[in-house]
Amino acid sequence: MTVPAFAAAQSISVAGDIRTNLACHQRFMQAAAEQGVQLLVFPELSLTGYERGLAADLAILPQDAVLQPLRDLARELGLTAVVGMPIRLSADAPVLIGALVLGADGSLGVYSKQHLHPGEEVAFAPGHGGSMLTMGEDHIALAVCADFSHASHAAAAAGQGATLYAAGVLITEGGYVADTTLLQGYARQHAMTVLMANHGGVTGGWESAGRSAIWGPDGSLLAAAPGTGELLVVARRDANGWAGQVVPVTNGG
Repeated sequence: MTVPAFAAAQSISVAGDIRTNLACHQRFMQAAAEQGVQLLVFPELSLTGYERGLAADLAILPQDAVLQPLRDLARELGLTAVVGMPIRLSADAPVLIGALVLGADGSLGVYSKQHLHPGEEVAFAPGHGGSMLTMGEDHIALAVCADFSHASHAAAAAGQGATLYAAGVLITEGGYVADTTLLQGYARQHAMTVLMANHGGVTGGWESAGRSAIWGPDGSLLAAAPGTGELLVVARRDANGWAGQVVPVTNGG
């Protein structure tokens, strides 16, 4: 049986440039596949950057053809990728902060951010969450940034049997300690692995802290990026427990 491997993609988004960001996502997916990763989680709004002012113009319906190259690649690589994008659930619906699940089996899942950060309401409406993912023996609950600042969100995931709580985020240096303390606490309290995929560079005028991380179900830090830049943070579980590593992702693949 394949050793389960999950990864946070610490990618850098170019503001509003979906074509360039798609190519970046493809590089990360290829690099993750080379590491045997089955689930790859990107930061909040990874395909557009955290650009509130552009969100309404860039928002897509989840089935939009713009995602097809990533969906095809996910299937080809046997990898499930969770990518960030502003979405509308119908043509005249409000804009949501989406995390789209591009399944290794060709499926498409939709998660939308439930809890907005102060100031996001000018561009986005609160979303509806989404279904848990099942991969082998693992049950994965998704979160987008401010979702995890509500303890009830992580508790609900644990109550539904989540073994992995995976969050795509934008966290700056000023919020990093408080936010990672919360996430590490959820790992320990709920005995579930916690993954945090942060941006690798500036986005939306915010200086991301990078330092994406994964904590084991006992709260121990399995792996963390040392700073900003484009990196994969990978965690694997085998009969001996969990192990983590950090892998650079270059333009060469």
